[in-house]
Order: sequence, then C-alpha cells, then structure tokens
Amino acid sequence: MKFKKNILCIGAGYVGGPTMAVIAAKCPDLKVNVVDVNAERIQAWNSDRLPIFEPGLLDVVREARGRNLSFSTDIAAGIREADIIFVSVNTPTKTFGHGAGMASDLQYWEKTAYEIVAHSDRAKIIVEKSTLPVRTAEAMERILQENKKGLRFEVVSNPEFLAEGTAVKDLLEPDRVLIGSRQTEEGRKAAEEIVGIFARWVPGDRIITTNLWSAELSKLVANAFLAQRISSINSISALCEKTGADVSEISYAVGSDRRIGPRFLSASIGFGGSCFKKDILNLVYIARSYGLAEVADYWQAVIRMNEYQQDRFVQTIIREMFHTVVGKKIALLGFAFKADTGDTRESPGIYVARKLLEERAILAISDPQALDNARRDLAGLAGEVDYAADPYRAADGAQALAVITEWRDFQALDYEKVFASMRKPAFVFDGRNILDHRRLFEIGFNVYPLGKPSLTHFA
Repeated sequence: MKFKKNILCIGAGYVGGPTMAVIAAKCPDLKVNVVDVNAERIQAWNSDRLPIFEPGLLDVVREARGRNLSFSTDIAAGIREADIIFVSVNTPTKTFGHGAGMASDLQYWEKTAYEIVAHSDRAKIIVEKSTLPVRTAEAMERILQENKKGLRFEVVSNPEFLAEGTAVKDLLEPDRVLIGSRQTEEGRKAAEEIVGIFARWVPGDRIITTNLWSAELSKLVANAFLAQRISSINSISALCEKTGADVSEISYAVGSDRRIGPRFLSASIGFGGSCFKKDILNLVYIARSYGLAEVADYWQAVIRMNEYQQDRFVQTIIREMFHTVVGKKIALLGFAFKADTGDTRESPGIYVARKLLEERAILAISDPQALDNARRDLAGLAGEVDYAADPYRAADGAQALAVITEWRDFQALDYEKVFASMRKPAFVFDGRNILDHRRLFEIGFNVYPLGKPSLTHFA
C-alpha cells in the first residue's frame, strides 16, 4: 500500500507510543513508525504485553500494528524515511550542575536534534512532543538549521495533555489539541500539516493554533494549575482535621461554584507522576532565571505543600499507632501514583514506604499493576517488604492498612474478612478517602481519613 505521508516518533514511552498508535488507527493512509534505543521496550510494543498499562491501549495497537504502525530500534532508517518527525524523548529534571533539581535535562533532546540532521536528506517538519521549557524550540532550530546540507526544518510544538489511566480516551476525545509554530509563512504551513493529522478525528473547535512560545509554556502552566488545585485542597484538609470540618463537604460546596468546578478538588495523600513536580520545578527555574523571584516562590509553595501532605500522612500513622511502628506490619494498598496505571514515578507510596521502613515497620505492598516498579523503587533499602498481588495476603497479620492509590479493587474488598485476619487494634489510614469509613468503624477498625474527623474505639 502506498502511504500519503511517513510519520516517525522518536521515543516509545508513555507519550510517544499511545499517541502514535491512535494516529495510526485514525489515519490508515499514513505510515507511522515509532523508534527507541531501548530494544526491550520495542520488543514489548511488538507483543501483546505492552511496556505500559493503559486501559484500551492494546486494542488500539492491535488495530494498526502490522498495517500502518510499526515499532523499531532503527532510528537512522526511520529518520531517513520520515516526512514528519515527532520527538518524544525523555526530559528529566537535572540531577547535576547548574539548575540541578529544577531545570530540565535536555541532553537527550539535543542529541536527537543532531541525529535528525545526520540522517536527513530532505526538509522535514519536526514536532516537539516532549514537555520542554519555553523557548527550547529556538535551541533545536539552531542545531537543525546550521547543517551543511542546505536543508530547512520547521519546528512545531504539539504538547501532550494526557492523564495516565485515561490516555487513550484523552487522545480519542481530547479537550484540545495545541499546535504552536513560528508566525511565518513556512511556520504556519507546517502547523497546518499537523492540524490536518488531528483534524481527521478531532473537531476543529478543539484544535488551537498559537505561536511557538505560547504552546511550549502552556503545557507547564496546565500541569502547574492542576497541581495547585490539589495542594490547595490538601492544605484545607489539614485545617479540617483541626476544626472538625469535613473536606469532602467543603470540596463539594466549593466545586459547585461554576467559576471553580469540581475537578482536582479531592483531598489525598498528594500528587505524583512524571509531570507535575517536574513541570512545576521547571516553571520555578524559568521564573528565577528571568529574575521573577515572587513568581518562583509562589509555585515552589505548591511543591512544599505536596511534600507536607505526604509527611503529615506518615506522622499520623506513627502518632496514632501509639508513637511507634517498630516491628508492626503495615499493608500499603496501592503503590502507583494513581489508579489505572502501573507508573510509580514520584508516587507518594515511595515516600511513605521509605519513611515507615526508616521507623522499622514491616511492610506488605499490594497493587494490581505496580509491584514490579515498587520492587525497583525500594531496592536496596533496609527493612522487610513483602510484595503481594493479593491484598488479602498483604493484610493478613497486619496491624494497619494505608490506602495509597485509589484503585476501585480496594473499595470492593471484604473488610470483615480483612479485619478478622489482622492484629488488633486494627487501623485504617485512608490516604484517598475512597472507603466507607462508617462501615469500617462498625466492623471494628479505627479509621483515620484525610480532612475528616477520625472514628476510633479508644476512650
């Protein structure tokens, strides 16, 4: 079959793989190739055991794979064949040198730019898909344009707005698709090419075109605003516990205001994932680099509140279990940073587990998708940890349950059976407020929600 265009995505991770699978499924006349240096990851994409868990993703991959979707480690060949190249490589926070702990590490991005130049024999459109600091496209343009082949590349920004656990739905029915370009004739023409791809299934009023810098900055700002809402309601949960107010009732009342809305107003143990903390720190670094100290401090406070909430959760466990957890078995229900994903990057579960192990607690961790990642995250730490796919096994002999992830599986457990298997007094610390606290109390648990009055059998 002759394809109209050849599309390449460099990077087969959480963004590149699902995005290209959906494009291939919706545009069968486009050839879509995904490449990555990680051979094991590519092998997984070519199997029915995908390297990431996302509801519905395997069905989409199966629909297009072998027809117009392929996965390969041959980056050079992919670049040569491509008309449009999406770049979705990792841009982690720097761990060294200037800007360590805040700035994005762009070494993989820069290496990719040089690789594109080395293997290209004609002009191409380069699409930024990775989350990047504002004005990164300028650096890529300089590398791409200063080639000795006389080739002209147009750089377009197309940031992703996917939520893990709903990525396929977000791609099929996005709130918006954002495409930024240089405001030149060539830049607008390149943007129109990318608009044409998404317009195959996305309504025109949901495709937004902007200048290059607005698109780059919009991604950081969107994540910062979402994280800000989580930190805001979590700060109120601490106040609720002191005053006897109920944070769920406050969330409902505040969220009923149409100017505010209800989303991201559920109190929890805190946000995690690969994006929120990284993007806010990036925003802080950018603000400081432009001398905007007050702006930087404002967004830094969002991170501090998130860390405070995680620490507060651990301290509640220690305090309510009679100020010591030494030798006590605590079952962590969940370890992924959110439900419907196996991703544990920046998960509150990592912080909670490390702190409890430092206090010499015995841990049993149960999660439907994240146990392999949990093992890697806690490898080398001193202490006893059991990884149990069966939550009943994790709870057996435990003195406390700590809900880390809002998996629906945990709401459906037989808590009378769980209670019977635990040491007494038995505790539940609900870090997601997903359980029926009154029912747990009636069974015999001492229950400690977030931002709500505790329910205990102690005098």
